[in-house]
Amino acid sequence: MASEIHMTGPMCLIENTNGRLMANPEALKILSAITQPMVVVAIVGLYRTGKSYLMNKLAGKKKGFSLGSTVQSHTKGIWMWCVPHPKKPGHILVLLDTEGLGDVEKGDNQNDSWIFALAVLLSSTFVYNSMGTINQQAMDQLYYVTELTHRIRSKSSPDENENEVEDSADFVSFFPDFVWTLRDFSLDLEADGQPLTPDEYLTYSLKLKKGTSQKDETFNLPRLCIRKFFPKKKCFVFDRPVHRRKLAQLEKLQDEELDPEFVQQVADFCSYIFSNSKTKTLSGGIQVNGPRLESLVLTYVNAISSGDLPCMENAVLALAQIENSAAVQKAIAHYEQQMGQKVQLPTESLQELLDLHRDSEREAIEVFIRSSFKDVDHLFQKELAAQLDKKRDDFCKQNQEASSDRCSGLLQVIFSPLEEEVKAGIYSKPGGYRLFVQKLQDLKKKYYEEPRKGTQVTKIYLSIMESDQASLHTDVECSQLTINYYCHHYSWAFPVARDRNLMMADRWV
Repeated sequence: MASEIHMTGPMCLIENTNGRLMANPEALKILSAITQPMVVVAIVGLYRTGKSYLMNKLAGKKKGFSLGSTVQSHTKGIWMWCVPHPKKPGHILVLLDTEGLGDVEKGDNQNDSWIFALAVLLSSTFVYNSMGTINQQAMDQLYYVTELTHRIRSKSSPDENENEVEDSADFVSFFPDFVWTLRDFSLDLEADGQPLTPDEYLTYSLKLKKGTSQKDETFNLPRLCIRKFFPKKKCFVFDRPVHRRKLAQLEKLQDEELDPEFVQQVADFCSYIFSNSKTKTLSGGIQVNGPRLESLVLTYVNAISSGDLPCMENAVLALAQIENSAAVQKAIAHYEQQMGQKVQLPTESLQELLDLHRDSEREAIEVFIRSSFKDVDHLFQKELAAQLDKKRDDFCKQNQEASSDRCSGLLQVIFSPLEEEVKAGIYSKPGGYRLFVQKLQDLKKKYYEEPRKGTQVTKIYLSIMESDQASLHTDVECSQLTINYYCHHYSWAFPVARDRNLMMADRWV
């Protein structure tokens, strides 16, 4: 998908039907066609808190993600909108709007936890949207972050002795940046009488208690998880955009009809996301494009559906399996293209062919290295080497066959005029044998002077022409028996020599 060809509206990426999560094939098809690197921004929060409005603003549209105007949650599952990145040419901005958490109609916290976990796993910037201030109630509602260690594995074979929260370095390498958006924020930003920036307010709100009681641990756990899992954190506060009665028509209102402070706050939020959200990357610095995001979605959703925990390491390895297999085929195709352009069979020597193979092989390996990643134990590179060796052997065989055909054809063309001379009786005279032998030498020289005969030049000549010539040099007078013997063995070149009346022994002396 070229940057100028993008989605005109959002599409459901992960469906949530009766508590069962399923990837939408149509959305995956769209992802599979996008080759540009992706900045993936996901927003999560309680239902009816205005998440979709912010995502529409990031898309540069007034409408798109459904806002709804009732107490019912509108968004179900995870919805995707891919648009050209407004600040990063050649990049795609992927917006993921998620089903509202805590929907009373759903009544399934486990389902909410999976939505939360998937948003974390798929995004490069994770936006948590809530109403009001960061108080204990807000932290209690963010208990989903404490569930991450029970919903996600970083390694396929974790150490059973590891503490789930304290030893979270592996999570950090995979997890996105964290942005907390506080809607309808009406208090002054201050602590202990001192004014605070939104970021300072977030840092202040994430302070831990020093006690060790159960109450202290409950207080600290969500804060500790946010601090550990998300090293880079940002906070934005938003005033209420309009009077409560007009919220239902929010997407229809012009900016001039909204609170100016709110308009500026939204602009600041969008500017930050556009300028600071990173390209989604995997371990090793591998940038995620459409096919890679498609693979991650399938791997994570299939793991959840089968009752397993999504494993970040397994997802990367599954992606590597797909991409490295494709890289091998891409390298082989490049090798075949280069050999097809460079090689003209038969080559003058085997070394010429091997030199061309070596050059094309080196280029093919470079193509593979550029297209592959996480080739554990170089398994795919070894597979490529085996296939290239087979291709080399096939070319050598083709080279031999082409040389044999070329040499056989040359011998036929060069020596066939001798047949006509025999027919004409040119050698049926005194001294004819000597003339015949001289003619053979001249034709042999002509044969060897012909270019591009390949590696079989001598072998074919010996097999067809020289095996019985020695007998012709032993008897200058050449008896009828000798003539018949020669004609019998070279009947392919001299079929008329079988006529005994044409060549009489006494004419050769």
